Amino acid sequence: MAVRVVRLGTPRVATEGLRIGTVRRPPRGVPKTEFAKRNWYDVWFPTLAPSVETMKLGQQAETPAQWNAFRKKYRNEMAAPEATHAIELLAKLSHHANFSVGCYCEDEAHCHRSVLRALLEETGAKFEPLVSVGAEERGGRSHSESASGRSGT
Repeated sequence: MAVRVVRLGTPRVATEGLRIGTVRRPPRGVPKTEFAKRNWYDVWFPTLAPSVETMKLGQQAETPAQWNAFRKKYRNEMAAPEATHAIELLAKLSHHANFSVGCYCEDEAHCHRSVLRALLEETGAKFEPLVSVGAEERGGRSHSESASGRSGT
């Protein structure tokens, strides 16, 4: 039982469980009945998405200082009672069920997912070990583990 942090629209792993979209808007041009079938999400949960203003701040961040301003603003939004409650709920749930949370951004390091991951971790969430897509076919090992027979570089 654990939570995964994923890019929405990517292939699911067999043990992923429920996929929760922590995005402000649904995917464009996709009928609502197709969201889950196309690996976007099973449940839309905009409570954990940054506000439009904050999202734009993150998208425009080009320097470490700008990214830190985004992180600070998003963390402040997640300190609101409804968001805090949701994060606490997901952290507890991660010890009893498999599920994932995600966003559309290609690079998690430059996405609110990275901050959400930290908030969940700080609240005691249990995370699925990081493995690359396709690792399940290699017995759950990452690509480097499969290639070298050991973990690490």
